[in-house]
Amino acid sequence: MTKETLTEIKCGLETAFVDERFSSNLAYKPEFVSNNYKEGKKVISTIENELLVCNQFQISVAFITMGGITPLLQTLRELEKKNIPGEILTTNYLNFSEPKALEKLNGLKNITLKMFDVEAADEGFHTKGYIFKKEEIYRIIIGSSNITSSALTSNREWNTKVISTEQGEMAQEIIAEFYELWESRYSLRFDDFYENYKERYNTIKHQRKIAKQDEIASIEKYRLQPNNMQTGFITNLRKILSAGEERALLISATGTGKTYASAFAMRELDFKRVLFVVHRGQLARQSKKSYEKVFAKTISMGLVGAGYHEYDSDYVFATVQTLNRDEHLLKYDSNEFDCIILDEAHHISADTYQKVMKYFKPRLWLGMTATPDKREDNLPDKNIYKIFNYQIAYEIRLQQAMEEKLLCPFHYFGISDISMMDDKQIKAKYISERDFNQLTGEERVRHIIEQANYFGYSGDRIKGLIFCSRVDESEELSSRFNQIINPETGKSYRTIALNGNTSEAIRQEAFERLAMDEDETIEDLQPLDYIFSVEVMNEGVDIVEVNQVIMLRPTESPIVFIQQLGRGLRKAEGKEYVVILDFIGNYNNNFMIPIALSGDRSYNPDTIRKYIISGNSTIPGASTVHFDEIAKEKIFSSIDKIKGMKSIIRESYVFLKNRLGRIPYLLDFYENGEIDPLVIIREYKTYQSFLVSLERETFMGKITEQEMITLEYLSKTILSGARPYELEILKRFLKHEVIYVDQIKQEFQQTYGYDLDITSFKNAIEVLQGKFVSKEEEYKKYCHIDIVNYDEKSTLKRLGGFAERLLHIEFYKQVNDIIEVGLRRYREKYLINQDNNKPFVLYEKYSRRDVSLLMNCGKDISSIMYGMKRIKEDVFIFVTYHKEESSDDKNYIDGKPDYADAFEDNMIFRWDSQIGRGINSSYVTDVMTARRKHLLVKKSDAVTDFYYVGQFDIIEAKPARKNDNYGKERDITKFQMKMHHAVREDLLRYLQSNIKKEDVKAG
Repeated sequence: MTKETLTEIKCGLETAFVDERFSSNLAYKPEFVSNNYKEGKKVISTIENELLVCNQFQISVAFITMGGITPLLQTLRELEKKNIPGEILTTNYLNFSEPKALEKLNGLKNITLKMFDVEAADEGFHTKGYIFKKEEIYRIIIGSSNITSSALTSNREWNTKVISTEQGEMAQEIIAEFYELWESRYSLRFDDFYENYKERYNTIKHQRKIAKQDEIASIEKYRLQPNNMQTGFITNLRKILSAGEERALLISATGTGKTYASAFAMRELDFKRVLFVVHRGQLARQSKKSYEKVFAKTISMGLVGAGYHEYDSDYVFATVQTLNRDEHLLKYDSNEFDCIILDEAHHISADTYQKVMKYFKPRLWLGMTATPDKREDNLPDKNIYKIFNYQIAYEIRLQQAMEEKLLCPFHYFGISDISMMDDKQIKAKYISERDFNQLTGEERVRHIIEQANYFGYSGDRIKGLIFCSRVDESEELSSRFNQIINPETGKSYRTIALNGNTSEAIRQEAFERLAMDEDETIEDLQPLDYIFSVEVMNEGVDIVEVNQVIMLRPTESPIVFIQQLGRGLRKAEGKEYVVILDFIGNYNNNFMIPIALSGDRSYNPDTIRKYIISGNSTIPGASTVHFDEIAKEKIFSSIDKIKGMKSIIRESYVFLKNRLGRIPYLLDFYENGEIDPLVIIREYKTYQSFLVSLERETFMGKITEQEMITLEYLSKTILSGARPYELEILKRFLKHEVIYVDQIKQEFQQTYGYDLDITSFKNAIEVLQGKFVSKEEEYKKYCHIDIVNYDEKSTLKRLGGFAERLLHIEFYKQVNDIIEVGLRRYREKYLINQDNNKPFVLYEKYSRRDVSLLMNCGKDISSIMYGMKRIKEDVFIFVTYHKEESSDDKNYIDGKPDYADAFEDNMIFRWDSQIGRGINSSYVTDVMTARRKHLLVKKSDAVTDFYYVGQFDIIEAKPARKNDNYGKERDITKFQMKMHHAVREDLLRYLQSNIKKEDVKAG
């Protein structure tokens, strides 16, 4: 073992157990391992990370379930491919471990599984230990976590990760204990224990099921209570009614219980007569059943539609297709009902719904939907928010629903599709035979079935939905599945394709067959394994038993993605989780997948990229997210080439305008988590230009040319909120003609908790005088913005030109908008993590322009900031982690040499100087002699901004030689740097994630 490794271990011990301020390599630092997704911590992520880098592993846990190993399956398969040996020891304690999970583990060629028989040994066994060995180092996690879903993702779990050499006493004792148990005569091999254990497990499970059913039948109505969402909804609905409003909207993610919410509300508000309107008979029957559970026998309930005519019930559940016809509608007086509930309310712009709404006059119209945001909402009579008077009684989106555990957890796997077709080919009206065979051929069918079988499902049998790109594809795939033997049953797969032309009767029978259990089979009605569909299943289908969802199509939009994901998210008896398999092809819109999963609608490219790497640590609850390496690169490629961003921005604008009932501004985008304002400005330069492009005559001429120049300058210099000085000055100038520096100093300390830096403050004044430019022609353009003058008496005066412009309402509004967004960004992104008023915050993003600003350069020098820039006593190293490859026989692209720039680990970074910069050059001297040395890194040239990864010291600088593009050998200098702070694990994984181009092609 090297001295360096021993030193790293000792440094890690000092950080962990002596002084947290001592910097050490994360790879060698003991740590507390727990679940807290808000801090990006999950036990499963730590275990996955260790598995992916180890040479061998041992695990000893009391309990193993499918919910625990399913999110690890992708990682375990990678280890099997690499032939990394693993030994797993579990027990028959309480007969808790699931046979299905044990069989899955035993099926992996690299894993040996044993079960310790606690009854024969007559001793308890409750270990929870994970041992990972890499070369001469052990990393061992010991604590409270079994291999169960909640233990690895959401429970309060306490585990400790220790780092040790092979010679370490603690490691030796743990390994010895493991092998004592492993070699015990009570530790049985799989073939020796499995059949008996499985039989006993199933017998006990059956007994528990019977006992549970008896209990539920007797006390279900007493246990049914409103959840947090439903309680909040009822509270807000009371307020809306008290304010005299007659309409309200409930926006609730699929599966969160909006039908129950409405039932509880009707009960609490004591509405005597209620009409519940749906667009399908099945939904009417389902809703009636839910209401009966809340009200029991206290009111009468009836159906109107699908052959029923129970008009006189207290609560009527009607299909709109029946109700809108006069022979049914006129059975009622217009004011017959206290409340009319419109389920799936995004359909209400249809003529059938409109006829019903024009006829009735209830005390309250209540709309309910999971998908209020439709593309045609820019038409006033189709804007659901407007129809309900912008009265949102409650809104719960997917992320919050997962936080509140209202949904069934899901394990999402992004898997590379073997079909190489792109969006255009798939969407073509007519498809060639060759392309169709790519979608439905034997190789793709085999690939789909292999993945579906490997990742599995929760429950006794598969109950799956498969979403396809085309109707003909869904029908052909269903036909092919029906000819293939299901290895679990020994019989052919039982599937059906449902699409737009399928009758309601066939659909209902298919839904019933999918939900059935095997023991419910009758001669004319057998269970289905899968339903194939294009769009029929997107909404309004309530098959709670669905335990696997397969996506074989491009993601058109986050809304449709969530609709399809939502088909599996309803909780059901015997369903612990749902498996989502997303086959990711070469599609332009792949970037929408992480947007949908994360709920982050800012479309900030780097936020999307980071979610691909670390989403599994940050998703709420027991759900997990995984992408295989090729799928990751396909999504990264899609992010790098996001097309139609202007179209996406317009859609986001229309949504906000509809929702707010007015023109939205940049702050509205920021507050509502919509498109990042910086993305809008990058596309349009000013928000005014965007408004003109969308609203045309309404905003044309509202802003003068001089005002436009001011808005353009402020948008590109201060909107990012990298520092507050310019923003605070401008904010005061909106109301005051004179500002006193002493007063600002006092207010600054109170607001931000640190002293005003007078040098930066004076530089901010120069920035507001239009001087922060890189070219003379830019200065000539911006020097007349006439905002501020500064005199020797430490007084700032607002110039007359700016004061006059502020009298224009629209200009004032847009300047204030820039200020508010900039200050919000500063407080939330930079101030909260700021260290002793240092200008840069670890792991935040900065452009070269931001560096110029924060270093008080006086002007934008980003055009001369390349790989290295010395600014007074500071030197900045800018690194692009993945360089572009040359397409010819050159070693590297002109101006972009193939430098050996890479992190060796969390602390050590290796960096090459520019070619021609030898050890004695002024270039190297600038680096070596700078008092403070800063490293900024971006992943690729597709990204503009850099992560600030902190300050570093130079451990070594040595001369070397390298050929330039002309074959001439020239001097370079190779540096080894040590960071002051260990680089965060998720960021390092993101920067280092990459695969060879030939691997992508092979996938």
